[in-house]
Amino acid sequence: MKKTADEMETVGEMKTAGDVKVSQVKIRDRFWSGIQEKVTDIVIPFQEKVLNDEVPEVEKSHAIENFRIAAGLKEGEFYGMVFQDSDVAKWLEGVAYSLFVKPDAALEERADGIIEIIEKAQQPDGYLDTYFIVKEPEHRWQNLHECHELYCAGHMMEAAAAYAEVTGKDRLLHVTERLADHIISRFGPEEGKEHGFPGHQEVEIGLMKLYHATGKEKYKDMARYFLEERGKNPDYFYQEKVKRGWQHWGQYSLEKLDVSYNQAHLPIYEQKEAVGHAVRALYMYTAMADLAGTDGDSRLYRACRTLWDNIVNRKLYITGGIGGNPEGEAFSNNYELPNDMAYAETCASIAMVFFAHRMLKTEADGAYADIMEKELYNSTISGMQLDGKRYFYVNPLECEPGVSGKLFGYRHSLPERPGWYACACCPTNLVRLITSLGKYCFSESDTAIYSHLYIGQKAELGKADITLETGYPWEGSVLYRVTPKTEERFTLAIHIPYYVDFGREGAELTLNGKRVDAGKLTEKGYVYLDRKWEAGDLVELRFPMEIRRVYASQHVREDAGCVALMRGPVVYCFEEADNGELLQSLRIPRELKAEAYLCENGILKGNILIDVDGYRMRGGEALYSEKPPVKEKVRLTAIPYYAWANRGVGQMRVWMLEEV
Repeated sequence: MKKTADEMETVGEMKTAGDVKVSQVKIRDRFWSGIQEKVTDIVIPFQEKVLNDEVPEVEKSHAIENFRIAAGLKEGEFYGMVFQDSDVAKWLEGVAYSLFVKPDAALEERADGIIEIIEKAQQPDGYLDTYFIVKEPEHRWQNLHECHELYCAGHMMEAAAAYAEVTGKDRLLHVTERLADHIISRFGPEEGKEHGFPGHQEVEIGLMKLYHATGKEKYKDMARYFLEERGKNPDYFYQEKVKRGWQHWGQYSLEKLDVSYNQAHLPIYEQKEAVGHAVRALYMYTAMADLAGTDGDSRLYRACRTLWDNIVNRKLYITGGIGGNPEGEAFSNNYELPNDMAYAETCASIAMVFFAHRMLKTEADGAYADIMEKELYNSTISGMQLDGKRYFYVNPLECEPGVSGKLFGYRHSLPERPGWYACACCPTNLVRLITSLGKYCFSESDTAIYSHLYIGQKAELGKADITLETGYPWEGSVLYRVTPKTEERFTLAIHIPYYVDFGREGAELTLNGKRVDAGKLTEKGYVYLDRKWEAGDLVELRFPMEIRRVYASQHVREDAGCVALMRGPVVYCFEEADNGELLQSLRIPRELKAEAYLCENGILKGNILIDVDGYRMRGGEALYSEKPPVKEKVRLTAIPYYAWANRGVGQMRVWMLEEV
């Protein structure tokens, strides 16, 4: 499966950088530390109870019980989705990272116990999937299109790599190595093996994580095989269905399949547009980018960049939401971004963080860090209630009570967060993202340290220890304290968000108190400071946090005539709780008069809110009238988008009509 030198193009001039581990970065941040604390203290224990069926008022999980049954420790029937195992895997991955954020011996002991059960459930040949162990052992590996065995395997591999990194324990790692070896024995290009690939991408990420954890090339080679096999035979899933004579979802039929849903319509190098199920696509792109950076593969990186550009320039909501089509949780057509019908699955935004992070591994381009930041401060954490107890699967940009969550076409788009889901992929995904936040902050090459995010922390890196202090995202102030570990020169490359202009008043970069001409040192969104560093060196950035008006392309018909507000990386929205009914009657003047202020009480305490001078259009009670509405001055309030739906059910809008 290895490529020859003639078959592989190398990255060449691109700036590649290695990963920084979670265990190298301790988050100490005014914004994120509180969120991490909620996850460690509230969310993880709550989800543990859900996975053990100890919370009767939410959807039954049975996920851990499935493993007990598969291990022969209990009697019973499998319950849940065919991919129910993945909830346990993602929770374990989140637990692993949380043990670094906040050590907890009792939690670690319980996690060790669950891992022991998983090990006992594993079959002698390495196979591991409770649905097929308990319910349909005769159908193992017969339905890659629908049954998610490889998806569950990938998530377990990710959990194993995380657990080994943080705790030093390799029991789960050995389980997943045996599982990966079993997969390698069954699938591949060799004669006698199945020439297949997963219906739901994820194992490719897991195999890459296993490679990074063990250094064993066979796992990276297998990831490449699954990626490059996809799309070579677009009829593979159909042929698989005909051969087996049954299907998991719905009544069996011999209809042709829309393989663009699984991104299997073309080989990965020929795909130019992001299509199909958004999470599947982004998991695939993440693995592609990881492999491109790891192998220095320019051809693969260019394929990633083409898909990245299509998403960011044609298919991305201002909040970072991804997937405008509720049918199939999928990407819509270019520029088709409905607000009240948006799908924008939390998992898709999380996956976009993964994709951006992997792209940064290959090339230090601020465009990737900008999107990673957009996702983190908006459409990922909007998936969790501020108290950490309820979750959104779907993240719309407009909500209309009585319509949202009720009428046909809008039932997916809820006005308030449920406690749990039958398909609970998003809550556990959020746990692993938030507890692993440290690994997204830095990367390091032979000659440079790259700082991607303004998050307060203490980082123990190869060339230096760096302490970062900041009031971001509410304040435009960032301070780096550098303690070098080498006497050699190296570069500290700091991401400068796209909205920061050092040519404007109030924006400056200083090194040990002396102003630096940042404009001359900036390339692709990073300012490069190359020197022989000394203990106590201080780098400080200051920039104004202005309230910015944002307009959508005129190709986006839903947002024509509208404006949205941003401050720093944070997207704002308007809620009925602050502005009364009929948000559609409100107008934002072109000449914006707005003021940002700190909320000092209530559920939004600690957030920066925005007051705006605006208008309300008032008309008569008639359904139609020839008299124009009357304009009335009002004071409007906007809150961070991620904080909406925390004060009861009511209207919400991100895009507001503009009064020209």
